[in-house]
Amino acid sequence: MDTELLRTFLEVTKTRHFGRAADNLFLTQSAVSFRIRQLESQLGNDLFSRQRGNVHLTAAGERLQPYAEAILQTWGRAKQDVALTDGHNQQVTIGASPMFWEFDGLSDWISRIYRDVEGLALRLESVPRQSMSQKLFDKSIDVAITSEPPRIEHLQVSKAKDFQLQLVSRTENCTLEMVKGMPLVFLDWGTRFSVEHSRIAELQKTPIMHTHSSRMALDFLINSGGAGYLPSPVVAQSVQDGLLYPVEDAPVMEQSLYLVWREDSEKLDILTTMLNVPFHEIAESV
Repeated sequence: MDTELLRTFLEVTKTRHFGRAADNLFLTQSAVSFRIRQLESQLGNDLFSRQRGNVHLTAAGERLQPYAEAILQTWGRAKQDVALTDGHNQQVTIGASPMFWEFDGLSDWISRIYRDVEGLALRLESVPRQSMSQKLFDKSIDVAITSEPPRIEHLQVSKAKDFQLQLVSRTENCTLEMVKGMPLVFLDWGTRFSVEHSRIAELQKTPIMHTHSSRMALDFLINSGGAGYLPSPVVAQSVQDGLLYPVEDAPVMEQSLYLVWREDSEKLDILTTMLNVPFHEIAESV
């Protein structure tokens, strides 16, 4: 199967518009339509319901979407593996939720791995935490970075770094009582965080922003005000610069980052060497 057909299918799925998909792929709209017809012909099913101003997936299209994403991701890894040179002869794929890639200092850890582990080529993937275990077992990724390690047989877990989630606002000397009158920004950090967040009476209101992005939450708080819990490696510099302030009487939530990998990975030797590179330069709590 032509992977460009799948790429075009996913772009139309994302945009819900043949014209916008064509623009994003630098194609004509007729070329996009032709590719979708080719794919539908190969599969023997309509993938989109085409109504005026309303393009949406059929049941067959919805079933195809996860396979198309997996095929393109696997093909990308295959191309990179095949292209490895004598100087870079092993590839390791690290998966993490987008919010973890936003941590100050994580890029330094990646750079130290590249510097310290000879012959390593790295591939970094953004992976929703809900599909992390599946990605490890189907070998789409070799290592996962997460704050909620799965308790599943045949997965190895190692704590990499402790950090904190802190309630911050743009207001100096802010208290929980003052937060009651402020807009709430909710960074979706997972089940454990949501439970602890629900126990703080002053925060039980509809968020003005609900996001999975630490950077989006940080920028909103700095530019628009309000209050919200953010991880210390993300907020440390803004607190140091006087752009945000910890809420004085708010509880601090202790969190950890973990590395997870398959215990039977064929890359175990190089993974062991790579995972011994410490996280020590990731920003500390403020």
